[in-house]
Amino acid sequence: MDKEIYQRHKWAKMYEEHGNAGPVCLRYGISRPTLWKLWRRYKEADAEGLKSLSRRPKPSPFAKVGATEEGLILQNRRARNLGARCMQSELKRVHVLSLSASTTHKVLTRNQVKPLCTCKYKKSFINYSRPLPRDRIQMDTCKIGPGLYQYTAIDDYTRYRVLRLYKRRTAVDTINFIEDVLEEKPFPVQSIQTDRGAEFFAYRVQESPPEWRIKFRPNRTAAPHLNGKAERSQKTNKLEFYPAVDLDHPELDRLLGEWQHCYNWQRPHSAFDGKTPMDRYFDLIWQTPYREDALEGYNPEKELYRIVIMPQTKKSAN
Repeated sequence: MDKEIYQRHKWAKMYEEHGNAGPVCLRYGISRPTLWKLWRRYKEADAEGLKSLSRRPKPSPFAKVGATEEGLILQNRRARNLGARCMQSELKRVHVLSLSASTTHKVLTRNQVKPLCTCKYKKSFINYSRPLPRDRIQMDTCKIGPGLYQYTAIDDYTRYRVLRLYKRRTAVDTINFIEDVLEEKPFPVQSIQTDRGAEFFAYRVQESPPEWRIKFRPNRTAAPHLNGKAERSQKTNKLEFYPAVDLDHPELDRLLGEWQHCYNWQRPHSAFDGKTPMDRYFDLIWQTPYREDALEGYNPEKELYRIVIMPQTKKSAN
């Protein structure tokens, strides 16, 4: 017999012998309503009635996860393989449903969903970050579909992004995108960092940053990790945004703009302990210099044309 049931059985036996609740309550330090409640349960089910019952309410008026919400969570997991943190922002953006990551994780655990498989890569480089907004903007492009390319510009410190879609990757598109970046960024841009794609090394493109007094700093070849924040940002788009929209939608640019606003203002960033890029910017808004102060370190004599040097193959080397 369980220790708790054994103790309560002694209370019931003593009350049955004396027929007076006063001495029993005084000896064992319990209240009369508790004794009478246990006595009624003892008469109905003997020792089984003395077990502790669950206090969990049958109806839960404050429960946020019903059958509909649970179905959305499981559907997003099956169709798009999203984790609890990504699913939290996705449910809020698409379905206007605010759930914590822990609540989402509980639903996945309750339904015995297998955890996501993550590959562990050996780190052979050191993570870096600029000390202030505007110090460096990482820029990159990626192919989304046939005749559809995305340009991405992300601030190294805040992760504030500007996104655009173009049909091609040309010098004209690159210049138009840089102009949009300068217009939309809430802080002055000091330098632009890109990979060695041909769309960034056209002479027309290289002539534009000196006009805006912006430094052009391309990475070395075969070093995508140096542009890692832009690369990871594009992976986020391919996981969270593009699977949820139709690439042939006539208002795809507007949907991308809404996603950009959600990422910058609402989506919590795991690298910042749940803060958004704009929260990160507001933390140092008073230390971010104005454009005139940011341009003091610009030296036009150091801004030379960059030439793409393609790596030699074994055949050409011979």
